[in-house]
Amino acid sequence: MSASTDLRTVAAMAGSVIVAMLGAALWRVCGLPLPWLVGSLYAVAFARIAGAPLLPPPAAKQGGQWVIGTNMGLYFTSTVATELLAHASLIVGMAIASVLMGMLGAAVLLRLRLADAATAFFAAMPGGASEMASLSDLWQASVDRVAAAHATRVMLVVLVVPLAVTVAGADAAPAAVRGDIDWLRLALMAAASLAGVALFRLVDIPNAWVLGTLAVVAGMGIGGMSLSALPAWLAAAGQMLIGISLGCRFGPGFVRRSPAFLSGILGVSVGFLLATAVGATALASMADITFANLMLSFAPGGIAEMSITASRLNLDVPLVVASHIVRMTLLTMLAPSIFKLFAHLCRATISRR
Repeated sequence: MSASTDLRTVAAMAGSVIVAMLGAALWRVCGLPLPWLVGSLYAVAFARIAGAPLLPPPAAKQGGQWVIGTNMGLYFTSTVATELLAHASLIVGMAIASVLMGMLGAAVLLRLRLADAATAFFAAMPGGASEMASLSDLWQASVDRVAAAHATRVMLVVLVVPLAVTVAGADAAPAAVRGDIDWLRLALMAAASLAGVALFRLVDIPNAWVLGTLAVVAGMGIGGMSLSALPAWLAAAGQMLIGISLGCRFGPGFVRRSPAFLSGILGVSVGFLLATAVGATALASMADITFANLMLSFAPGGIAEMSITASRLNLDVPLVVASHIVRMTLLTMLAPSIFKLFAHLCRATISRR
């Protein structure tokens, strides 16, 4: 690699950080929620779509996920774990409902002839973008369309859900999180969590940088160990790195590529959000959980984005995290079998016409 290429790469990485910070600053000036995540994501995405040669810094996604996993883990205690077990049936029920909504969305895309069965299914499933893209490749789906669909949905969700929850009123009683910073304990947490990441990667568990870190830090908290809080600047940096890594998924030809398919994904995503709002409203009237917590637990966003939203809006982070982990685990483990069922139902429907 030549020196000029190295300089262009460094400039592209530095440019993404500058654009992200400007986007976050604008978001803050406008008084909108989650400036470090949403403001940076939108700024970088629009700049990339406009043709700006921006690149994420090295390991931006992994670094952001480690920060998010650590921050999520700090909310877990033995008391919180007991409370989550009491809501186990609700959490599993929301995961199953999300899968059914994903199948319905896939059926809509297929009915409108916007994608083949495999592409429609993995694009509509509300699971992790990287996991769904990897699985879609095994079933000869259009991986670029699947990735674009998830990027589009996440971009919509991280804008709409925080605004909706803020307008509705985040009146939950949040779980307590450590408030003191102890650099020695933070260093020990970091070392232990990185060992967790390495173990999760070794056994090929998806989303290892989030889940491996979360498992170790949460385990330490549930076990009663004294932990350190994260510095505010580190938490903000983690959100910004996630925003940059998501924003850099977009490119100059994003809108021009398959506009009908992307329009369909937007329509299906709006339908998901409306169904989520209705479901959260109905469940809030029956369960001792607020609409805001249920909305975030049920929303078709990623675990990192929704947990950040819960944390910044002082909501029940463990409930949101547990709900998305169960859904992601269900989808990752059962997606191939569910897809076979979906494809069979589609063939059976077509044969009856």
